[in-house]
Amino acid sequence: MDSNDVRRQWEARSGEYSPEYYAYYGPNDTSDALRCIFEQFLEPNASVLELGCSSGRHLSHLSVHGFENLAGIEVNPDAFDVMAETYPDLAAEGEFYLDAIEDVVTDFDDGEFDAVYSVETLQHLHPDAEWVFDELARITSDLLVTVENEGDVDRDGSTEPDVNYVNDDFPLYYRDWNTIFTDRGLVEVDAREGQRDTIRTFRTAQ
Repeated sequence: MDSNDVRRQWEARSGEYSPEYYAYYGPNDTSDALRCIFEQFLEPNASVLELGCSSGRHLSHLSVHGFENLAGIEVNPDAFDVMAETYPDLAAEGEFYLDAIEDVVTDFDDGEFDAVYSVETLQHLHPDAEWVFDELARITSDLLVTVENEGDVDRDGSTEPDVNYVNDDFPLYYRDWNTIFTDRGLVEVDAREGQRDTIRTFRTAQ
């Protein structure tokens, strides 16, 4: 399986982990954790980009709590139909990109977004596309947040991510996000363990 295979799986995703699935469950504890982080570090008019926004449950939660300048990247076209039905204000007011992260991130200017975040999205990025991490550091002017499943394995210094296939279906790559983004010049200012994910907050050198 290469990076094209991975993105095709998510582009056509239905049922579990689809846009409809996430819209059904709506904002959750992760949504609230992100809100608290952004309220600590950002102004309400800060530009915020979500990677793999699906139907927008996390962005909608930010919008309801006063954040005004929201954007998202999503590869599954069904997500925006679900968003328009479930979160119509967000769909109308946000800036959205129907594309794979790899195909749009190079179009952004340096420091274009005050904050960039992902929730269980970068963990599915194929090793062939790890150059994206450099781009994420480049387009972030202040805050980068990862909410990803890091696994509980000993990486023993290996730079290759361990991989697990969820339901024998799509790959989940366990990565050391602290090392990935501190190696790219960001500073980790907070890390906390969630139920299955680690929430890491990085800031750019100011």
